[in-house]
Amino acid sequence: MYDHVYETTEDWLSLPEVLNEGLISMDWKRTLRFGKGATLGLDIGSTTVKMIVLAPGKSGYSITAAGIARIAKGDPGHGDRRSNTMNAIRECFAQMQTKVKFAVGGVSGQDVAVRDFEFAPLQEDEIAAAVSLEASQVCPFNVTDIAVDYQVIPHGNAKTKGVLVAATSTIVADKTQLIRDAGLKCVLMDVDGLALLNCYNTSVDADPKHPAEQSVAILNVGASHTTLAIMDKNGWPFIRDMSQAGDDILMQLAALHDTSTETIRDILFNNHPVGELDVHNSLAKTCQALITDITGSLRYYAAQGKSTDIEKIHVCGGFALAEGFVDLLNSRLGIEAVLWNPFDQMRFKSNRRCEEICTKSGPAMAIAAGLAMRTLS
Repeated sequence: MYDHVYETTEDWLSLPEVLNEGLISMDWKRTLRFGKGATLGLDIGSTTVKMIVLAPGKSGYSITAAGIARIAKGDPGHGDRRSNTMNAIRECFAQMQTKVKFAVGGVSGQDVAVRDFEFAPLQEDEIAAAVSLEASQVCPFNVTDIAVDYQVIPHGNAKTKGVLVAATSTIVADKTQLIRDAGLKCVLMDVDGLALLNCYNTSVDADPKHPAEQSVAILNVGASHTTLAIMDKNGWPFIRDMSQAGDDILMQLAALHDTSTETIRDILFNNHPVGELDVHNSLAKTCQALITDITGSLRYYAAQGKSTDIEKIHVCGGFALAEGFVDLLNSRLGIEAVLWNPFDQMRFKSNRRCEEICTKSGPAMAIAAGLAMRTLS
């Protein structure tokens, strides 16, 4: 399971097959360091592909390569979606001009669940079976089609407590095969929400100005879904994926103003005024469903007896770059919302194009950065 030691490259190359038997990496508290070999973080979204390669050092990570590519639209019924995604992965990899082909992918959405567990005292060899049974009871998946992993968290009392991750084997296998078909070597599959927390925690460790022992909340707003990731000061994670996201907002704005989503995208992301369209004044209305989901998730988190000392939400993801969006969240959530670029504390060991990507689109690259914080021997 989680503590298995992979001693050779061949072990890593067979890891996705092991995943389908019940292994998902889920280290949110610290970066796993399996060796000196680099990996690239590969975030495959619904509209873009993001890649990043990071080099660990004594003072934190340095950025050595980065790429971002749009996925062309196509007819899903004719397999265009998969083909276009593979082409975007290849384009993104070509942009980076790197020899690193060991990729770490991520899964998220309704086919993934992260849950706490608490058992009576168990021996180490009894935990896996107990976790599998717990996952079958609390996760909304077919019990014959899930991959499960867990982490026991020391807490100083007699009970066995920890966190489990479950995902459908189908989503893990499909994404693994997609990465391979695009020409890369998928060596590990992570969970996007935990990658976000890992990225934040690692970047904070390198920032002496950040207060220690403080709960953190990260909101990643992508095109097809939104992820709220919270880690309390005791190291317990809470992950909630929501279906309301950037594409929904763009489509609502387009319908409201009787125009195309591309026109709306140009206004929000490229600051291109179009005629008399006042899109920004409509943003609050079209974001209301997402804001309701976020506040509902925060209330649910508090109702579980979790830490309530969240003072700030760090907002990232592609839609976080929409003009006025973070300001709107800041005014509506009752908690300070700030745009988070995970590369602000990192050095660049790359070309100017890579630096421009991480500076301009850094918040959209947060998941890729968390996935890249893995190494191979």
